[in-house]
Amino acid sequence: MLKKISQIAFAIMMVLTLVSCKNTKQKLQEYVVTYNKSIAPSFRAENVTLTTARGYINDDKIELRFETNLEQNEKNKIATSIAFTRMLKSMIEKDEIPRQLIEEGVQFDVYFLANDNTVLGKEVLTGESLKYLLK
Repeated sequence: MLKKISQIAFAIMMVLTLVSCKNTKQKLQEYVVTYNKSIAPSFRAENVTLTTARGYINDDKIELRFETNLEQNEKNKIATSIAFTRMLKSMIEKDEIPRQLIEEGVQFDVYFLANDNTVLGKEVLTGESLKYLLK
């Protein structure tokens, strides 16, 4: 009798373990939804007017866009490159960009856009680039 109860308990634990484990694609989807509902509305950074996330499940990629009120010119490109890197580093440290997803192979394409939606700066976050960014 005790053996049968042990087998049933073990089977239940295995099912619960398998059900509770999320794969990378599920985590990617969950992150995008959470980002757009929770992080984006309250996100504050100098010159940033809007931020959104978009997930590409089949490519294991997330695109983050930061729209700004800055004009597209060389002066702003140079000035924002430093601020953009600091902002990304801060977001990773606060887990607003989860390091775990990057380490699981999800690529983050992050765009810093001028007021006309042209690219002021772009950063691709991968496991390899993460090492350099967090130095």
